[in-house]
Amino acid sequence: MKLVKYIAFSLGIILTLLSCKKAPEKVAKIEVKKERPNIIWIMAEDMSTDLEVYGMPDVKTPNLNKMASQGIRFNNAFVTNPICSPSRSAMMIGTHQVKTNSHNHRSNRDVPLDTQFKPFTKLLRDAGYTTILGNHAVMKKGRKTDVNFKSKPIGNWDGKTEFGLFDKYDTFTKEDEPFFAQIQLVVTHRGDWWNEVREKSAHPVDPKTVTLPPYMADDAAIRLDWAKYLDQIEYMDNEVGMIFKELEDKGMADNTVVIFIGDNGRCNIRGKGYLQDTGLRIPFIIYYPKQFKGGEVRKDVVSATDITASIIDFAGIEVPEYMTGKPIFNKNFNREFAYGARDLWDEIEEKSRAVTSGDWAYIRNDKPEIPYDAQQAYLEFYRPAVQVMRRLYKEGKLNEQQKPFFEPTKPKEELYNLKEDPNELHNLATNEKYKDVLEKLRAKTLEFDKEMTPVSNTYHPVAVPGQPFVKWFQKEHTKAYQQMKAGVEVGYKKYSSEYKKYMKGK
Repeated sequence: MKLVKYIAFSLGIILTLLSCKKAPEKVAKIEVKKERPNIIWIMAEDMSTDLEVYGMPDVKTPNLNKMASQGIRFNNAFVTNPICSPSRSAMMIGTHQVKTNSHNHRSNRDVPLDTQFKPFTKLLRDAGYTTILGNHAVMKKGRKTDVNFKSKPIGNWDGKTEFGLFDKYDTFTKEDEPFFAQIQLVVTHRGDWWNEVREKSAHPVDPKTVTLPPYMADDAAIRLDWAKYLDQIEYMDNEVGMIFKELEDKGMADNTVVIFIGDNGRCNIRGKGYLQDTGLRIPFIIYYPKQFKGGEVRKDVVSATDITASIIDFAGIEVPEYMTGKPIFNKNFNREFAYGARDLWDEIEEKSRAVTSGDWAYIRNDKPEIPYDAQQAYLEFYRPAVQVMRRLYKEGKLNEQQKPFFEPTKPKEELYNLKEDPNELHNLATNEKYKDVLEKLRAKTLEFDKEMTPVSNTYHPVAVPGQPFVKWFQKEHTKAYQQMKAGVEVGYKKYSSEYKKYMKGK
């Protein structure tokens, strides 16, 4: 009997010791997860700083107002390219798109990244983060990746045989913590839904009262198009509110960094596709109540690749040397200039470079013979203001602020004083008074050109319908073409699908 009691006592001690040994491991794992925040990166497509909190008139964005009042608003954030896929390529790697040879729109989709580079989601996954693409509640589920290197949305990544960027789609849960989610808000991108969004709005923006930029003509069709754009922004703001509501309902709001940006400039004249301020400057708001007090406004010059580096830093990961972005909240962060580049966009083979200090902007156009209004097929269908103003230009009815976009050539260099001329109406590049500023920014641009030399010259662009499609449309759909010239969006997808069928039958 004593032997039985002794064995039972001994077993009890052994089990107690084993359980004591395991307990700290479980606690340690939980503590590590709590120390690292969840991170949500929201990208609204194709918009400049056109929010109420940035002083944009005629639009209401209460959810982003609240986010800024509880977080930090950056006034001088810039993308590295004013077109979606090169800009997103830079952000996905944290490295300027020219350096990684991902700078040509919709190109090199079959080419693996140079082995020195990795998507930042790979770094997060290696550190234990669950990576999520999209959200179940937003328009079209927000799953866009659109990068110029070999990839697929979901799956593993080794950069050689596996090219997945994210772990899963649409939903974040407690079990996913710590998680990173990237959500694309497509509504602000030009699309066939713009009219429907406006029609369903409880308070559509009044075209008669909108405030147009001075470089746009005051025309009824342009006013309506601008009002529609603001309607999309208000819809998008509501989606931001839905994402915050989901975080709150799931008890995650306090331990989640939420970042809001635009992926490139607005989808209008001098916006998306151009190196003017409205093509490169983006909204950037960050919310993280554990670290940041509300209502702060910062004037630091920020490149979009710095946002990538900051996400890596939030996750407690050392920022790789190959990243050209730097963590914004590091005490040593001090970016003097943001470097922008414009290259291939659909059928238009362009090459321009730019730097901005927030106060000054410089643009070098290496192909000045290609006009701003290059009559690119995509823009023919998605820029009512271009159609209307092109006609007014031919009729001699545009003023000096509105004409430059429609001139037959571009200036070789552009220089703007953003403090005195935020709309970039006065090119100072040929003004002797600003020669020193011009030479400094010209030299800085050349330095960046050298620093960002591409790792290869591989060039595999994706074919687009291009200008032959427009000529076919003009001939086969005369009535719709006349409507287009009057500033009506007649529907790109409908006619491009018809054109593709026509080409297959040839």
